[in-house]
Amino acid sequence: MRLPLIALVLAATALAPQALAQSQDRTPAVRQSLVDLAYVLGEAHALRQACQGEDDQYWRTRMIRLVDTEQPDAALDRRLKESFNTGFASRQGEFPTCTGATRRAEIATAARGQSLAAQLSQVMNKVQGDPPPTLKDMNADLGHTPVASRPAPR
Repeated sequence: MRLPLIALVLAATALAPQALAQSQDRTPAVRQSLVDLAYVLGEAHALRQACQGEDDQYWRTRMIRLVDTEQPDAALDRRLKESFNTGFASRQGEFPTCTGATRRAEIATAARGQSLAAQLSQVMNKVQGDPPPTLKDMNADLGHTPVASRPAPR
């Protein structure tokens, strides 16, 4: 189960800092994708804390890194943080303890995050002219086998 989460982190951080540094140059669609990714990171943070404990700050740290890298204007910064907090509150209320359902939700959340990060990566790589990384490439870089391609549980 950790493998999809690792892939999400890699995909989210694969966005080049130079390409992200000017958030005011982002199209509304890209800005919304960043807000959606912040929501998913908030969900992932709540789900991970349900199983790892409140001291776990893994996904919150990734959110901070995203904001630092993006250097958003005030309006986008507010939207990103509100979205993260809303995603966190939503999943924390739904999954206050670690159960099988919490683990399944964590996997589904990772799949949504991977999809959003891949979309953002494709946009950023078009700007830079680089081919987008694939999950297989990212997993190979870590020495992992590819993430299973089965649909996420509902």
